[in-house]
Amino acid sequence: MAVVHEFLQNSFSLEGLSSDLADKLAALARPMKISAGTILFESGDPGNGCYGVLEGSLKVSIMSVDGDEQLLAVLGPGDLVGELALLDGRPRSATVSVLKAAHLAFIEKAAFERFADENPAVYRHMLFIVGKRLRQANDVLAARSFLPLPGRVAQTLLQLSETFGKPLEDGRVLIHYKLSQADIANMAGAARENVSRVLNDWKRAGTISRISGYYCLEQPDLLKQAATL
Repeated sequence: MAVVHEFLQNSFSLEGLSSDLADKLAALARPMKISAGTILFESGDPGNGCYGVLEGSLKVSIMSVDGDEQLLAVLGPGDLVGELALLDGRPRSATVSVLKAAHLAFIEKAAFERFADENPAVYRHMLFIVGKRLRQANDVLAARSFLPLPGRVAQTLLQLSETFGKPLEDGRVLIHYKLSQADIANMAGAARENVSRVLNDWKRAGTISRISGYYCLEQPDLLKQAATL
């Protein structure tokens, strides 16, 4: 329970909620362990609750009518997935699968609704989370519409650093998750060959580096400039 409570403190932004409400909210979560390669849910499945990532990593993706996969996000400890189901009850809008064996906390929709109806402050926190997710989606859409390729790649690296970033000295940030160029290209909505050229240019310029197979943002401020519309 302590681990679940700690997760909720990080993910639900419980500032303003009493410790009593925080404890009761944590008590709603059911821990579960899921092996790598498991599909947590698919697009179109019933939205029966949300999952918090305690350990491991998840992949969020959608499939085109031609069967091509579009990678939307890679999630790690502290992230929520499926939270819209707690508010609108509609089917899942994307497919989520387990990349690295995960320890999750599942909050069932009916139990959450009963609790939140009695404690409206929880709904305000959920709206904050959903609003943040919508802003991120808008940023991605705007980037794909208006940013040149380097900007889209920069945005992808910065988003990954928010989830998996480990601060190093001198303001550098290590993305502590091993990604292929194909993964980055998929998230940036571009061909791998073109993304490879951008990454190689940045390596030569010292903007990014590779440390033991991990990408390191050597100059995050330059990437933020590139990702700005």
